[in-house]
Amino acid sequence: MNRKWVPGVILLMGLILSPLMAGAAAPETEWAQKRKEMVEDQIRARGVKDRRVLEAMRKVERHLFVPSPLRHLAYEDYPLPIGEGQTISQPYIVALMTELLALKGTERILEIGTGSGYQAAILAELVKEVYTIEILEPLAKQSERLFRELNYRNIKIKLGDGFLGWPEFSPFDGIIVTCAPDKIPPPLLEQLAEGGRLVIPVGELRQELKLVRKVEGRVQEESIIPVRFVPMLRKK
Repeated sequence: MNRKWVPGVILLMGLILSPLMAGAAAPETEWAQKRKEMVEDQIRARGVKDRRVLEAMRKVERHLFVPSPLRHLAYEDYPLPIGEGQTISQPYIVALMTELLALKGTERILEIGTGSGYQAAILAELVKEVYTIEILEPLAKQSERLFRELNYRNIKIKLGDGFLGWPEFSPFDGIIVTCAPDKIPPPLLEQLAEGGRLVIPVGELRQELKLVRKVEGRVQEESIIPVRFVPMLRKK
């Protein structure tokens, strides 16, 4: 997000000091209206058509997944910092990546990079089971607590190295990765079920969002759009 300096302040600081800062509560009707506008103006308008995905984006309360001082920005068209050097993805990117999984409702999905927990919550509205891995303990604990509070019983979270996947529960019908490795991790390909889909940003300075399909044991790879994600972290 590009912001210009102005005398004595930063524009982003001006945004943070809005009437809704520091957790000041907006009426639920106002949050619901913001979600509706987000879906219509940022997501549907850019070509996301899956009815179930659009409904999940309207339903899940994104403002609960961002730090309190930034909640008034929760439905804007850009990523936001969530601590630990990580971000919550732009709403459009969340919707696009979810749509690329082509979900029907019965799937078991693996997510790499729990982060704020927002993407996992969207998936939990759409599939049978979500398995999500976070490498940073503060974010894992925070998301786990929020999942409990929101009664998402079909999400299982693990603290660990997402590059390695979660072999105990594989194969997965779909895998979604919310951080960028420099190459597609071989363990994730191994844990993808026949006919499954992997959605993943790949690259360092230049990143591409890729859709990977497993068809008759062979991998088919398609580039979707250029993106910018935080790099995938590894356990040392």
